[in-house]
Amino acid sequence: MFTWYRKLSNNMKGILLAGLASVSWGVAGVITQFVSQNESIPASWFLSARTTGAGLILILASAIIYRGRIFDIFKSWKSIGILICYGLFGLAANMGSFYVSIQTGNAAATTILQYLAPLFIVIGGFIFQHRKPVKMDLVVFVIAIIGVVLSITKGDLSQLSIPLDSFLWGLVTGVTAALYVVLPRPLGKTNPPIVVMGWGTLIASLAFNLNHPVWKDVPPLSAGAILGVLGIIFFGTLLTFSTLIYASRFTSSENISLMDALQPVSTFILSVIFFKESLSLAEVVGAIMVIIAIYLLQYTQRHDDIAQQKQ
Repeated sequence: MFTWYRKLSNNMKGILLAGLASVSWGVAGVITQFVSQNESIPASWFLSARTTGAGLILILASAIIYRGRIFDIFKSWKSIGILICYGLFGLAANMGSFYVSIQTGNAAATTILQYLAPLFIVIGGFIFQHRKPVKMDLVVFVIAIIGVVLSITKGDLSQLSIPLDSFLWGLVTGVTAALYVVLPRPLGKTNPPIVVMGWGTLIASLAFNLNHPVWKDVPPLSAGAILGVLGIIFFGTLLTFSTLIYASRFTSSENISLMDALQPVSTFILSVIFFKESLSLAEVVGAIMVIIAIYLLQYTQRHDDIAQQKQ
């Protein structure tokens, strides 16, 4: 059945797996819109349920694969501190802002704003590490801003196509997605990625459960709501993360990052299909501009890294 896959080169296998991960993120975003708007599940309970389920599954899988090594991450106070920051300011903050932004707006706009994470990483490097921006960074910034403005106004600058609070939470989603990438880097050098994410998700779960225990005030759950929550855990965490792990075995991190563009594209398409959302030409052009901007940013950074390695 999968003979065609086995005949592919390793690089192409990695690219396909990375693409599948990005599309599954897009699917999770659309399911989140269904759960938050059509089923009206409160954010506080949903976030506790999602992180508890995903965290336990990730740690169980980690224990099966790595056994006692899953506790190596707690051998130094520095690692513990980084892990807590990752769980709270990366995972918990990102999942929370993502859900609220979609609940008050829509998945397509929120996904575009989250996709700005690499741009926020560059801005953070300039502010906190005093990295001088190059000309291309400024070009990318302008293209991305114009793209976002077109996406959230539909070309009419006198009004937003989504509520202001959804837009602001979407920006928070982009910033926390940047933290989600940057914070665990030191841990990933000595610990398997699935272990880092498993413990980080459990820490996020602890924070959400302190606010709203998953076993208390459980909202009425229809069959669609239950399937939706399980679908978000599967597509938004398990399938995405497992395919990314396998993708990293076959292709470079640069190729994987470039496939991220499929996430907003798949979200836009699925939003049109399932929520009958009509996208204006300005929104489509804006989304394309954002994708191009982030591609240019990642492309120039990749070549800068190669040049530094040759020196």
